[in-house]
Amino acid sequence: LENNYRLLTKFQQKEGHLNVPNSHIEDGMKLGRWLSKEQYQKKKRKLDRSVENGLEDLGVEWNVLPRKLENNYRLLTKFQQKEGHLNVPNSHIEDGMKLGRWLSKEQYQKKKRKLDRSVENGLEDLGVEWNVLPRKLENNYRL
Repeated sequence: LENNYRLLTKFQQKEGHLNVPNSHIEDGMKLGRWLSKEQYQKKKRKLDRSVENGLEDLGVEWNVLPRKLENNYRLLTKFQQKEGHLNVPNSHIEDGMKLGRWLSKEQYQKKKRKLDRSVENGLEDLGVEWNVLPRKLENNYRL
């Protein structure tokens, strides 16, 4: 456990934050996966209190979803400014983030009526269109 804390501190010193990507490996240790599991245990109220306190002392935040969403919204805006639209190809990666895949998943959640309303509103505020297939077909017929 102490080694994990040390690796978290090392990551923070290098990156300036503790938002460790799930796939991140530090000195051969799957640090991102470990931290993700600890965050999950905290969410389920099963995390040992001493571990929780130790992570909080390092500066670990438990609810990172709002910040991740803000980052994704920022990346969508960046894409729109470059491309002039928000029809992000599924394979598109923006600043190392799989933006197209993420947006596609959000659109799928919307279609299934499972998308969180605040996320839906945030995406609509940016100008995301939910039903782009008819417009794509229309554009193909114009060619």
